[in-house]
Amino acid sequence: MIVKTDRLVLRDFISGDLQEVHKYASDEEVCRYSDWGPNRLEDTEAFIEQVVEEQGIHPRNQFTLAIIVKETNGLIGACSFKRDGYQGEIGYSINRNYWGFGFATEAAKAMLNFGFNELNLHRIYATCRPNNVGSIRVLEKIGMRKEGHLREHRFFKGKWHDSFVYAILCSEMMKLSGG
Repeated sequence: MIVKTDRLVLRDFISGDLQEVHKYASDEEVCRYSDWGPNRLEDTEAFIEQVVEEQGIHPRNQFTLAIIVKETNGLIGACSFKRDGYQGEIGYSINRNYWGFGFATEAAKAMLNFGFNELNLHRIYATCRPNNVGSIRVLEKIGMRKEGHLREHRFFKGKWHDSFVYAILCSEMMKLSGG
């Protein structure tokens, strides 16, 4: 699968992506708010194997895509989309050398467009840790609204963590894009 934006190509992962993925997946700062990582090489290998395997499942409900910068053809992160009925969940992770350039926002917006335009979904949501200011900014920039605060919602890295829930409806996205 391939999704193109002005500056990015979002494509299915291939086994040859291992080293570039491991650069950000092994970075403690990149994984700080995630329930995974920092990865050992074996963890990243398992991730690549899993997402490549998911590409062969039909109908496909899980899309984990490599984020490629068109200008350099460099892999800088991943974005994901998980469909569940008429709603979906998005996520993203970016190599910290590329933070602050709007790549997460551009990839996340492309995933919204994919969910609403290609999968005909009604609602798309995302969760993030309350102290993950960068991710909150991304979700707000793409038009999502905070719907709730889930207390001690996820257990990882030895303790319970709260999550914020952000979401957008198809009708809201249409208004934002002038449709």
